[in-house]
Amino acid sequence: MKSLGLIGFGQFGQLAAGVLKARFDVLVADKAADAEARAVALGVGFGTLEAAAAREVVVVAVPVPAMRQVFAAIAPHLKPGALVVDVGSVKVLPARWMTELLPDSVDIVATHPLFGPQSVARDGLPGLRFVVCPIRGDGHEKVAAYGRELGLAVTVTTPEEHDQEMAYVQALTHLIGRSLVNLGIPDERLATQSYQHLLELCGLIGADTFELFTAIQTQNPYAPDVVRAFVAQAQDLLEKVETAPRPS
Repeated sequence: MKSLGLIGFGQFGQLAAGVLKARFDVLVADKAADAEARAVALGVGFGTLEAAAAREVVVVAVPVPAMRQVFAAIAPHLKPGALVVDVGSVKVLPARWMTELLPDSVDIVATHPLFGPQSVARDGLPGLRFVVCPIRGDGHEKVAAYGRELGLAVTVTTPEEHDQEMAYVQALTHLIGRSLVNLGIPDERLATQSYQHLLELCGLIGADTFELFTAIQTQNPYAPDVVRAFVAQAQDLLEKVETAPRPS
């Protein structure tokens, strides 16, 4: 059984540990006060960042704004031939940071699981989307193969293509969804199917952290243009409504 270091034990880190422990000897590293107790309860090991970084496979599951610092911290402890994987919601910046900071002796794969605990809780992993971006070495082939073994719908692409699509798929969707969550739209008795979809969107996004929302909006280089265009179109529509002829 290969050894795996999991750095970051938040909501997704815990989900990942629960899935990966069936195939890997998992060691978790996280600074949270209760992280060790949560690791023990899940049945995985707990140790230092240095110990986790020295494993055969290293998965970085921290928020995107913290990734550069983590990559720099683990770099001296990585073993030649190790595979380093990130699971961030954007890909251009993490891919760039890993290339710059991690030693040439390790394989690098940038990934994005397009799901979280809420998605998995409903129907399990089969059919959920998983993006794999090859960065250095051939480790992406093993990552993609393992994803398919889990029943995931694997897409292999570049970090740039990923972030261009995610500007619409993720940044725009999360902006709309979080706005509706903050508005507190009610579950109306006369809800139409379209309105029901909005309620479902609120249910999916409402549990996400603001930290994740901020990363999606600010760490994707293609997101600002898409979001600004959406806001401009919404404002333009409202202005047209204001000037439209009114029935007398």
